[in-house]
Order: sequence, then C-alpha cells, then structure tokens
Amino acid sequence: MLVFVGYIVVLASVFGGYAIMGGHLGVLFQPIELLMIGGAGVGAFVVGNDGKAIMATLRELPKLLRSSKHNKALYMELMALLYVLLAKARKDGMLALESDIDDPLNSPIFAQYPLLQHDPRVIEFLTDYLRLIVSGNMDAFEIESLMDHEIETYKHEAEVPAHSLAKVGDALPAFGIVAAVMGVVHALASANLPPSEMGELIAHAMVGTFLGILLAYGFVSPLATLIEHQVAESVKVYQCIKVTLLASLNGYAPQLAVEFGRKVLYSTERPSFTELDDHVRQVKSR
Repeated sequence: MLVFVGYIVVLASVFGGYAIMGGHLGVLFQPIELLMIGGAGVGAFVVGNDGKAIMATLRELPKLLRSSKHNKALYMELMALLYVLLAKARKDGMLALESDIDDPLNSPIFAQYPLLQHDPRVIEFLTDYLRLIVSGNMDAFEIESLMDHEIETYKHEAEVPAHSLAKVGDALPAFGIVAAVMGVVHALASANLPPSEMGELIAHAMVGTFLGILLAYGFVSPLATLIEHQVAESVKVYQCIKVTLLASLNGYAPQLAVEFGRKVLYSTERPSFTELDDHVRQVKSR
C-alpha cells in the first residue's frame, strides 16, 4: 500500500508542480520515448542477469505490495518456540527433540506457531542446527561459524533482486539521454520546418531526459531500497535463532537464552523485557 502512496505523491508533486507553473501536461505524454527508455531498461535487465536472478526479481516484486510479515507477533512466536524447545531439551535431554525436528510439520510443538510454519526456510534453519546440536559432534564455535556463513549466503541471495533493480535504476537516466538525443537527431533532420515546429520537436526530445530521471529515482530505485530493507528485516529472524541457540550451548537457561535473542531485534519489533517475560510465563503454564 505504501508503494502506491509513494508513487502517487511522486506523480502529484512532479506533474502538479509543472501544471501550477503553467506547463502543458500534454507535451509530457511521449509514448515513443517511454517505449525507448522502458524497452532499453528491460533489455539491459535481461542481459545483465541470469535466469535465476530474473525469476527471483519477478517473484519479489509482488511481495513489495504487502506489509512486512516480520512484526512483533512473529518474533514473539519465534522466541516462544525457542523457549519451549530449549526447555524440553534441558529437562529431558537433547535427544527428546529428535521427533520434533525430524518432522516439524507434524510436531505438536511446532503446530502451536502457525506464523512460523508459513516460513519453511526459517523452520529448516532452526531444525538443521538443532539436529547438529543433538548430534553432539560440533562445539559452539563451529556452529556459530557455520551459521554466519549460511546467513551471509542467504543475505547475498536475497539481495540479488535489489541489486538487479538498482542497476536498472542507475541506467535509466542514461537511456533517457539516449531517447533525448534521438529526438534531437529527428528534429535536426527536419531543419526545413518552421521555427515553431522545430521548437516543439526539441521540447519533445527533452522529455526523454526528464522521463529517464523520473523513472529511475521516482520508481525503480526506491523499489531496490525497499527490498534491501525487507532483506535486513528477514535476516534478523536468523540472527535471533543463532544468538539464542548459542546462548543455550554456552550453558544459559532457556529463559535467559531467549533474552539474548530478544536483544538482537530491531527496536520497532523488539518486545520489552516484561512483555517477553510475561509471554514466557504463559508458555510455561500451558
């Protein structure tokens, strides 16, 4: 929703300001130049990316129209799940978690947290490292190093659409200049026309530069920035799991280990100590 609001503000500000100063909006409607700029941008996007990057970008665009799923409710579920798993392991031993982590979709523990079950990648990340901990063949340092590598890989992969769109956004002003130059060439090739018509052709040509800059900085580049923000939010889920599991491996009680995970969250989604403590007490009482 905010994407559309932002686009409306951009269009209203630019075209509204132009109209207020007495400009004629009809002059700015140049479909041929839009075709040249947009087509060149799409072509450059296809040339500069492989099939995986193109598909990842196309899958990511519809998600930008929805609000972020990484909110306080999700993190409360995550920390409650971590607490329950670690408390069970502390009470009955790590081997007691085998049935839950081997089949999380049918686990009565995981079934209590539907928001997390809708993100299979997070569940896979959590269960994979719990499985490594259960095996008992890796120490905390080795697991931390492996987690860092996996999170870095995930972040790099998730940012591919942002980088792809950013490159297109950087190129659009140049494609606008190309369209403008082509318009000037057309105008100069019609030098026998009256000055008034020549002026109109030159004005039409200059619209290309305007459109290229507007599309780049008003439409495409903001999408790349938005994807980067969403990736940063999604990484926090994995960092929360990482810090919590490592705290448990280092001997902290489940309630304290979850507190470690709480501290890595962004302040806008992070529950207070009291909220988390109350939530953990409710989980205990189930």
